[in-house]
Amino acid sequence: MTRHHVVDTAINAGCFANLVTALNVASLAEGLKAEGPFTVFAPTDEAFSKLPLGTVKALLENIPDLIKVLTYHVILDQKITAAEIGKTHSVTTSEGSTLTINTSDGVKVNDSNVVTPDVEADNGVFHIIDTVLIPESLGSI
Repeated sequence: MTRHHVVDTAINAGCFANLVTALNVASLAEGLKAEGPFTVFAPTDEAFSKLPLGTVKALLENIPDLIKVLTYHVILDQKITAAEIGKTHSVTTSEGSTLTINTSDGVKVNDSNVVTPDVEADNGVFHIIDTVLIPESLGSI
C-alpha cells in the first residue's frame, strides 16, 4: 500500500510548489515523511505570492530563517482537525512559538484564513491557508 504523507499530499494537490520547494531546500521534506502525526498549516502558491517582492528568493538563500518560517507552520505529534481547532485558542509550533486561533468568523490562524480544512494524509492533516505565517522573531518580512 502506498503511503501518502503530508508532503506527497501537498505535491499531488498541485498548488503548493513554493512550499514543497522550500521544504526541500531546507531539508525538512524528509522529516514530514516520518510517522507523525503532524498538523501543517499549508500556504498555497498564491499565499507566497502575497509576500513582498524578493522575499521568497531571500528566504531560499537564508536557510536558518527559512527553517523558522516553515517550522512555524507545523505542529508536531498532533493531528488537529478543524473540529478540534475550534476548541483551542492557540497551539505551539515546532519552531517554538505560538499560533493564535480565532474561530469567531471562519477559522483564522494568526492573520491567515483557513480556506480548506482537514486535507488528510497518512501521517497527519493539513489545513490550506491564504497567507504565509511569519514568526515574530523574524519581524516583518
